Amino acid sequence: MAIENAGFTPEEAATTASMRERITQYPDTFIVAEAQGAVLGYIVGPAYAKRYLSDDLFGAAQPNADAKSAPYQTVLSLAVAPSAQHRGLGGLLLAALRDVAQAQQRQAITLTCLQRLVPFYAANEYQNEGLSASTHAGEQWYNMVLPL
Repeated sequence: MAIENAGFTPEEAATTASMRERITQYPDTFIVAEAQGAVLGYIVGPAYAKRYLSDDLFGAAQPNADAKSAPYQTVLSLAVAPSAQHRGLGGLLLAALRDVAQAQQRQAITLTCLQRLVPFYAANEYQNEGLSASTHAGEQWYNMVLPL
């Protein structure tokens, strides 16, 4: 939770209860980076039926469905500990999730991000598909999609 809270504003960050639920409900798409027993970062999100995230995904977690009924892999959180940033770990986590999504035969990975993060995701081959309808945390979000 320290990493989540360091990477997101209080309004954006997941609660401890929702993070526990994510770990329990979709452990196959909750990927953790660690070194010498210390967590350095993670990426997490459920499989989803829609191309773009909606705010309901930030509520109750549901187990991942198969690729036929949930062809999109989402990213709800990608966070790296401040001490481990600017070393390529975020890109490695995206690549690890890509491997999982491809193995699960998903069509694409989808996420929303703030404008300042669009270049990071674009550098990782995500396409900016415009403004999101999300109003999560009162922010303006952009739809980023990586076709698989």
